[in-house]
Amino acid sequence: MAAGLYPSIREAAIASTAFKLLLFPAYKSTDFEVHRNWLAITHSLPPWEWYYERTSEWTLDYPPFFAVFEWALSHIARFFDPAMLKIENLNYDSTATVYFQRLSVIVTELVFVAALAKMVDWASNPAEKKARHAVALSLLLSPGLLIIDHIHFQYNGFMYGILMWSLLLAGRKGGRWGKDGGKAVLVSGILFAVLLCFKHIYLYLAPAYFVFLLRTYCLDEKNIFTIRWANCIRLGAGVLGIFGIALGPFAAWGQLMQLKERLFPFSRGLCHAYWAPNVWAMYSFVDRVMIYVAPRLGLSVDQSALNSVTRGLIGDTAFAVLPEVTPAMTFMLTLFFQILCLIKLWIRPTYEQFLGAVTLCGYASFLFGWHVHEKAILLVIFPFSLLALKDRRYFSAFRPLAVAGHVSLFPLLFTTPEFPIKTAYTITWLFIFLTIFDKTAPSSPSGRQFLLDRPATLFIVVSIPLIVYTSLLHGLVFGNRLEFLPLMFTSSYCAIGVVGSWVGFSWLYFTA
Repeated sequence: MAAGLYPSIREAAIASTAFKLLLFPAYKSTDFEVHRNWLAITHSLPPWEWYYERTSEWTLDYPPFFAVFEWALSHIARFFDPAMLKIENLNYDSTATVYFQRLSVIVTELVFVAALAKMVDWASNPAEKKARHAVALSLLLSPGLLIIDHIHFQYNGFMYGILMWSLLLAGRKGGRWGKDGGKAVLVSGILFAVLLCFKHIYLYLAPAYFVFLLRTYCLDEKNIFTIRWANCIRLGAGVLGIFGIALGPFAAWGQLMQLKERLFPFSRGLCHAYWAPNVWAMYSFVDRVMIYVAPRLGLSVDQSALNSVTRGLIGDTAFAVLPEVTPAMTFMLTLFFQILCLIKLWIRPTYEQFLGAVTLCGYASFLFGWHVHEKAILLVIFPFSLLALKDRRYFSAFRPLAVAGHVSLFPLLFTTPEFPIKTAYTITWLFIFLTIFDKTAPSSPSGRQFLLDRPATLFIVVSIPLIVYTSLLHGLVFGNRLEFLPLMFTSSYCAIGVVGSWVGFSWLYFTA
């Protein structure tokens, strides 16, 4: 990436903001009403009633820091339209409300923009700066954030900004951070604790943080039996202080169990309304196929489960032929694959291994977790992006993830006006950044083609007719019939790309 050939982070942010302003009238999901309702709850009620209020079905189910975040926003929202802050005004979406909520996403996303700019500034040499600039632009202009935050509606950009600051500080050394980067690692850990108190989905990444902080900050790197007590006290006090501020009031009010029920609703089914592209999407797809094959093989079919398919509705996923999956099984599978990468991180606690472990912890939780949302794929894409240009092997593993992860978000925007936006923007992003990454990524150490190169290319080629069929042709051929098929095909096919990328990245992580 030649200097001056591509826009700076600031220029890209300005252009991106201008485009997002044009999307204000676009489709908005139920999440828009969710966050409006949370504004109303936190503004109208005292904190000890926040997690009990249930006038709307969209009850508050994020951790306390996010509730306080909504409370702070509500004090600005009242200047736009006070009516949006009335709990009884369900599904209220006046023009002023839409403008305020859309603007709040753009403004709070500046935390993310600042982190990306600093990521480029902290590069140690021209080659690294070139690579970091490419990655930063790809994340800033991510179709995932555009679809989820600025159309569908959420605040992921703000929270990924906190995550990015934490990840960057974990590898920062020199200057005011100290020669060994100890102060930066401490701040990184505290920032991650803050992030967990905003959104608990980041618990997916917590095991990698725990091992890295313990191994590099609390224990002597050369002798693990030597404990750095002063560092342990600093980190412990910082992290416990953050959780104390977030949870202490609710503990005093005797509401921790109520908080737990809201944050961890295991009563929900294995799969989300629309199957996330993970192992369970593939498992569910096989079960659907087995319904037609089972009678010929002499296998029984559970007739009550025949209507349990992906229709975009929340409910339990029941399997007609294959064995049922329990929360305990998903937890054990997730923990097993996380422990494998954590062992490597414990033995070799470098910054690159830490980024790899964060990525693999995200993969394991996404692929094997219980009731995973499709939007959680960004928890894998974002940290992996920081390693995608390490060499061409990593880029080869990243390609199917980038395609599958973003295409899998398409069903979130199912209205006609948004079809050209999501399709054209995503395809353009993929073409530009996969091309830039291809030119920027250094050759692999062996100079040979990586095992995922050809399969990844085939996967990308096949995804094109899949998009055309699920988005256009299915409706023309079947009308409103078999409406579950496009969703099932998209999630199942994208799952192949995500799983393939995970296998390739895991191979690199454990053999490098």
